[in-house]
Amino acid sequence: MSTVFLRGHVFTGDNFIENGCVVVDPSKGVITHVGPEGEVKEPKDARRIEVEGSTILPGLIDAHMHFFGSKKYDIIEWLTTPETLVALRSVADARKLLRAGYTAVRELGGKAGPYLRRAVEEGMIEGPTIVQAAKSLSQTGGNDDVPILPLEISDQLSYSYYCDGPWECRKAVRKVVRDGGDLVKVYASGSMSQGTNIRPQFTPEELKAIVDEATSVGMKVAAHAYGEEALTNSVKSGVHSIEHGIGLTPEIAQEMQKRGVFYVPTLSAYMAMKATTEQHVKLTQRHLSEDLDLAKKFKLKIVAGSDYIGCDTEPHGENYLEIVNLAKYIGNREALIAATSRAADCLGLKNSGWVKAGYEANLVVASGNPMENPKNLAPDHILHVIRRGQVHTVNG
Repeated sequence: MSTVFLRGHVFTGDNFIENGCVVVDPSKGVITHVGPEGEVKEPKDARRIEVEGSTILPGLIDAHMHFFGSKKYDIIEWLTTPETLVALRSVADARKLLRAGYTAVRELGGKAGPYLRRAVEEGMIEGPTIVQAAKSLSQTGGNDDVPILPLEISDQLSYSYYCDGPWECRKAVRKVVRDGGDLVKVYASGSMSQGTNIRPQFTPEELKAIVDEATSVGMKVAAHAYGEEALTNSVKSGVHSIEHGIGLTPEIAQEMQKRGVFYVPTLSAYMAMKATTEQHVKLTQRHLSEDLDLAKKFKLKIVAGSDYIGCDTEPHGENYLEIVNLAKYIGNREALIAATSRAADCLGLKNSGWVKAGYEANLVVASGNPMENPKNLAPDHILHVIRRGQVHTVNG
């Protein structure tokens, strides 16, 4: 298998090389050399990938998304779409993600995640590395429990495990482990889809039990949290990341910074969502101003996650919009870091997320320069995607 030699601008995961070169060993799936042009020798008989004005950067990572296999943004459809159809539609979505430059994603709750991950790893389907939470955790009557359905039917159809009390919460974590989950996703509050009554969910004791049980088997916990109480409970319980995180306060942000908690604000989901109440409008406006101002002030570890589910209004393949949206608030360089090296850290991908010698060869070649304009990461700008050393030519 021929060595691959890439030439162009290089974003390494935190720095930018104006004219650089990258050498990849496909047989080992690793990067062997990185550096400025003239300092990296082109191997004999290498496959050369060079497009004038292009940029080589780490494979993109979406740290919060779902494979719901749903045509509409509608919780009833999410619950009632048969699992087989969810999986089949998600195969197409996984391919779209890879061809859009995403070499890794973190799915935070769904019905098909463990099976999609296995199919990708076996080489049966084309897609990114999938770090997944299997089913999420919800309290009875909480997120993903649809009150118009009988409880037993909602429980049977849900992509969440319903659990109440510390011991039921521990058992739910054990179910996630049994399902093959890589981490645990917990709903520490309601969400906009539940209307105006967005309140904390799970007690501090329940959240602590979830984190404790997950930690005992080496798993991290991601907490969906809206509001000061839910955020405080989640951070104090020891969660690894806060998802959405509407309602930050200086005290919460300071505690997150102290504990090294990742912050995944999922801006794109709110921008794609049609506000149906005055509260929705206020929460979204607050998130795009006060929350992000505090995140920047306290230097939180901001990570790019679109919360896209693959429906008509949130199609997979357009996930790069999260990088574009983040860039408006934290700048282009920080937005790229949030979608590459820092996202890899959040997902626990220890040998990925960087363009460095010895690292796994997960790379994107994009026309144009995303450091100047992140819209250069749109799917029609993606020329080549390299995952574990294997080149997928998209628009080259």
